[in-house]
Amino acid sequence: MRNQHVSTSQRRLIIATGLAGLFASILVGVGEFLLHYDPQARYAEGFAFFEGVTRDRATIGHFIGVFGAPLYVVGACHIYLMLRPAGETAARIAGVVMAYGCIIGAVWIGSRATAVELVATGSPADQLALYELRYENLLQVVRVAVLVLSALFVWLCLTGRTHYPRWLALLNPIFLIILAFAIFFTAPAVGKFIMPIALNVAYFALFAASLIYALKLNEKS
Repeated sequence: MRNQHVSTSQRRLIIATGLAGLFASILVGVGEFLLHYDPQARYAEGFAFFEGVTRDRATIGHFIGVFGAPLYVVGACHIYLMLRPAGETAARIAGVVMAYGCIIGAVWIGSRATAVELVATGSPADQLALYELRYENLLQVVRVAVLVLSALFVWLCLTGRTHYPRWLALLNPIFLIILAFAIFFTAPAVGKFIMPIALNVAYFALFAASLIYALKLNEKS
């Protein structure tokens, strides 16, 4: 963990962008929960988990999630700034990859209310297949972006030259998502609430911890 002195303006920017990322994880998490939560936890059965989602719930979740998603791009700037002391290029790549993944994710979450409607109206299999082709494949891009971000985050944290302590490498998104899966399979009564919003839970933990260390940064005299 490097010298914690930054300029007043940079400290304010770091905190403001961190708060944006934290709010994004909350808003998108709430929106996605409304869109995806299934009391029966049928998340491994195709679109079956959508059967218990009402149209009104899907509409509310749609707007909360879509309006919150762009804040993740601002949050990506925070991650870049916190990693930056360990290497400008790698930190910039991490921020850009995260921002890109979140933009694609915003397109994906904007489609979920439509998926709810397709299931509710008993749409033909070919329409569901077309939805999967156009939107579910976007989720693969998000997953790759999260994997790359996590690898860079761990590497830079372990150098000891970021604004984070080395142990914070454990809060990389991939590890936290794996933890969410583990909770789901070992304690499904709890995990069924986390599973539908696993990435947002991961980002919430990351931004919350990151803000703690951002607030500890000292201004240059």
